[in-house]
Parts: sequence; C-alpha cells; structure tokens
Amino acid sequence: MTQRPAIRHIVFFSAKDKTDIPRIVAGLEQLGKIPYSKVFEVRRNTQSDALSNEVDVVVYAEFASAEDLAKYKADPIYQKSIETVRPLRDLRIAADI
Repeated sequence: MTQRPAIRHIVFFSAKDKTDIPRIVAGLEQLGKIPYSKVFEVRRNTQSDALSNEVDVVVYAEFASAEDLAKYKADPIYQKSIETVRPLRDLRIAADI
C-alpha cells in the first residue's frame, strides 16, 4: 500500500480578467522552487464541468508534515508569489486535507 502524504494543499483561483491567466500561472509556478513540498503542480482548469467553471487555476501540493507546509508558507518566494498573483485574482479558495 502506498503511503499517503500528511497534508495535501489544494488552492483554487479565478482571474479577474481571463487574459491574466498566464501571468497567474507563471506567478504560482514560482512556488515550485520552494523545497518543502514532495509534490507540486500548477494547472489550468480544463473547465469541462458544465455546472461549474469559476475556477481558472489550481495549485496542488503534498507535504510530509504540517511543519513543512508552515515552512513553505514562510518562504520569501511564497510572499513574492502572493504579491504577483493577488492583484490579478478574484476568487481564492484553499483546502488542506
């Protein structure tokens, strides 16, 4: 049986202006340079669900511990990503499971 990560961090974003989606993706991809995640992905939503298309971009990361997630969020790259993406995004919903 495969061991599951301690924490899966999933964040959903919507763009204020759809033309900014590439800039949002680029800003979020910088988070992949932070060394504390075991898995890190930034993906555009395919929006193939007919009932919901509010989400434009998804960040998915796995962490071995809550401490690693806290270190990830404390890294200066994380703050720089926020500064880049926050003005461009509308919706942001995060879940840690």
